[in-house]
Formats: sequence, C-alpha cells, structure tokens
Amino acid sequence: MNTELSLVALVVAALAITWLCRRLDISAPLVLVVAGIAASFLPGVEAIQFDPDIVLLVVLTPLLYSAALESSYLGIRANRRQIGLLAVGLPAFSAVVVGLVAWRVVPGLSLPAALVLGAVVAPPDAVSALAVGRRLGLPRRTMTILGGESLANDATALTLFRVFVAVAAGTAISPIGAVGMFVLAAAGGAAIGYVIGWVVHWVRRRLDDPDIESALGLIVPFAVYLVAEEAHTSGVLAVVVAGIYLGHHAPDSGYATRLQEQAVWRASDTILESVVFALIGLQLTTVVAQVGNLVPLLVTGVVVTLAAVLARIVWVFPSTYLPRVLSRRIREREPRPPWQVPAVISWSGMRGVVTLAAAFAIPPEVPGRETIVFLAFFVTVATLLLHGLTLPTVIRRLGVREKGGQADVLAEAQAQYDAGLAAIGRLDELTGDADQAPAMVKKLRFLSQQSANSVWEQLGRPDSEAGESPSAAYRRLRREMLYEERRTFVDRRDSGAIDDEVLRRVLRRLDFEEAMLSRDDA
Repeated sequence: MNTELSLVALVVAALAITWLCRRLDISAPLVLVVAGIAASFLPGVEAIQFDPDIVLLVVLTPLLYSAALESSYLGIRANRRQIGLLAVGLPAFSAVVVGLVAWRVVPGLSLPAALVLGAVVAPPDAVSALAVGRRLGLPRRTMTILGGESLANDATALTLFRVFVAVAAGTAISPIGAVGMFVLAAAGGAAIGYVIGWVVHWVRRRLDDPDIESALGLIVPFAVYLVAEEAHTSGVLAVVVAGIYLGHHAPDSGYATRLQEQAVWRASDTILESVVFALIGLQLTTVVAQVGNLVPLLVTGVVVTLAAVLARIVWVFPSTYLPRVLSRRIREREPRPPWQVPAVISWSGMRGVVTLAAAFAIPPEVPGRETIVFLAFFVTVATLLLHGLTLPTVIRRLGVREKGGQADVLAEAQAQYDAGLAAIGRLDELTGDADQAPAMVKKLRFLSQQSANSVWEQLGRPDSEAGESPSAAYRRLRREMLYEERRTFVDRRDSGAIDDEVLRRVLRRLDFEEAMLSRDDA
C-alpha cells in the first residue's frame, strides 16, 4: 500500500474510532493510541513516516492556533501567575528532574543527552485532559489554567530542547548564552505573533468579504510559524500569541466569518486530533526496531515515567500554595483552593505529539539518540494510558465540579435583558413613536422583548422539573416548522420549480435560524 493510500486509510479509521468513542462516551485519544499499537503488529501494516518538521507545522500549529482562538484572553490574564508557573516553570523543572534521573539510570547516557530527554518529555498534551474535564464539568478556572498551560508549555520545552541539543551535539554554549537563546526565542516569538495578529486583524476589518477573511484566517497559523522559525524564534509561541489576539478580537468580524471559521477549525481539530493519536501508536514497531536489548529499557522507561509524573506533582502543589503563603496581596485577592484542585491539575500530565515530534527531531550527532527516542515513546504511551484511564475516576472521586452554573445563568440573563433593552431603545430611535409604529416594527419589538426575557426562564428551573418552558416550546415547534419548510423547498427543486442555487440560498437562511435555536438549547 503506497503512502498516500495509507494516509487516507489512517484518517478514515481514526475518524471512525473517534465517532464510536463519542457515542460510547469513552476517551478517544486513549483508544486511538491502543488501536495504533495493535495495528502496528498486523502483517502488511507499515508505519507512516513520522517527519517531525511536518508534524510540527501541519499538526501542532493548527491545533494550537485553534485552541488559542477559543481561549479566553481575560481568563489567561487573570490567571497569568498560575499559568506561567505551569507553562514555563514546570517544563524547566521536569526537564531537569527527568534528565538527572535518566542520567543516573541509563548506562552510558551523558548528562547533556539526558537533559535532551528531559526536555522532550517535559510538555504535557492537554487535549485529552481538557476533553475529560469538559465532559465531567471541571471548574472553569481549572479549565482555563490547563488550557493556558497547554498553549505555552510546548514553546518552553521546545526552546529548552534546542539549547540542550546544541550542548549534547558538542556546540560550545555558555550558561549566559543558553539563557539568551531562551529569552530571544520566547520574546521574539511573542512579538512576531502579536505584530502579525494585529496586521491580520487590521486587514480583515477592511475586507468585508467573509470568504476572503476565512481564507486568510486559514493561512495565518502556518505563515506565523514559518516567519517566527525563520527568525530563529519560537514559532509555537508566535502562533499562540497570534491566535489569542485574533480570538479576542473575533467579535469585530462579521457573523458569516465567525460561523465559517468555527466550522472549519472544529472539523480540522477532529481530523488532526484523531490522526495524531493513532499515529503515535503506529510508531511502536519503528521505535522498537531502532533499539537493541529491549528488556532493560522497559525497566528504565518505567523509572523515567515515574520521574515525569512525580515531578509534576511535586511542582504543582507548592506552586499553588506557596505564593499565597509568601504574599498577603495574593491571599486577599485569590481564595485558597481546596487540595483537590491541584491534585486534578497534577494528574493531567499526559504526553502527546510534541514529545514524539521532538524525539524524532533529535539529530544523529546526539549520543544515545535511539535510546532517547524509545524512552520518549514509552513515556508518551505510559502517561496516556495511566492518566487517560484514571483521570475521570480521580475527578469524580475528588468531587471537583463547577459550582457557579447558576451564577453564570444569572449573569447571562442580566446581560441578555440589558442587550434586549438596548436594542429596543435603538429601534425607538430609528422608528419614532412606538404607539404609531407599523406592524413590522411592533413585531421587531416583540421579538427583542421575548429574547430579553427568555434566559430568565432558566433560573429556578431544575433539570428534573416537569413541564416545558414557553421558550423551549417555541424552539421545538419552530424546528418542526423549519423541517416542513425544507421539505417543501426540496420537493420544489425535485419537481423543477426552482433550481439548486435557489435551494442552497434558502437552506442557508433556514440553517442559520436552526443554529440559533440550537445555541439557545446549550
């Protein structure tokens, strides 16, 4: 089977497994990795070449950009200390701890090469953890911290990786030079991401063409990454900064642009996340073939995995509570979280595609490269299985749940009510006396009042309460009406009364309306 056909088969199989996992409400990444490992032993199945440069550009870059678009700039800024300690301090701490452990337990592995391994396994992949947390209702602040960590920790680890690879390969570099390389990569990447994000936003506001705006948005992450890498800065951090900036300013775009981009990036995320975890599993035979005696490395892999897991736990708890002990200002501004919250965060350390991409990118000049690649693969699979199988149970047993749901509904209801009154006020400015307004204006006023009042119905109505609210009844009946409208237009198209262009235009209008109804159900 040629490479192109193998890739198509991989995508189809990965999507099928993802769909089945969603139907059964189980962890798709975990199942995909196991399925990939199992498939790697089947006769005739060849491992798809894992090109680290292609993976970082084609897989990691759009995934990070999409996550950055959906992130909360205000939430990240409000939790910048916690996110910074996890996204910058923790990868550095993990790299040193794992490196020192590997240096002691792996025969013949030099300290610089061991630190390369530490940098490779330092960044956790939060895709699985966030999916589990979203499904089980983790507190919003915890989700923001995990999401913010996942956006920036890759940049930290990959920058450390460059420094340690240079040392391990024999390049002379001083400690000051290493720090300078790190600062230049981080600051330069952030600056490039911000500037390109600002330029793209400025251009898009003047295009007034949803198709061109969406097309421009598709090339942004790849352009940002390539420009930053060409400037020898952090392409990953540049992509994240550009995504956060453009996501924060997304309300300035038109509705059509937002709808198109959301649909495109969600579909892209589904494909890339499905393929990448299956691809991790498929690398097993390739990685094993590169090492000699496997049994001692399996024991070493367990030790290195334990070091990576324990390093996260040892870092998370002090970084959560120590700043509150040292600073009265922090104590007064931020309530002390219960121990269960850092426990969940510390147990969300699954490794993923960045670890493998970095491992395969290690140049041949680094001594012990084959051993490092195998141990990186072992840690990736082991943490995916360990945390993936146990994290849902840990969250349930510790009872870490979002408790501000009613407050969110109240805030939304108040905002919706105020927005409705503002809209009615603007309508009155445009149309004059409400008593003398034509029927069309009265209808607009009625719909705006209904929208302003509908969210209040959610307050004080538990899910178990019998009966249907007026707004829910309206949405149910309107959906049935939309179904009949679609069926009538399709019948007219089939009979030749209208052509497909008319049908598509009408269906787009009806689909937008149903999308609004579905949004109100969420």
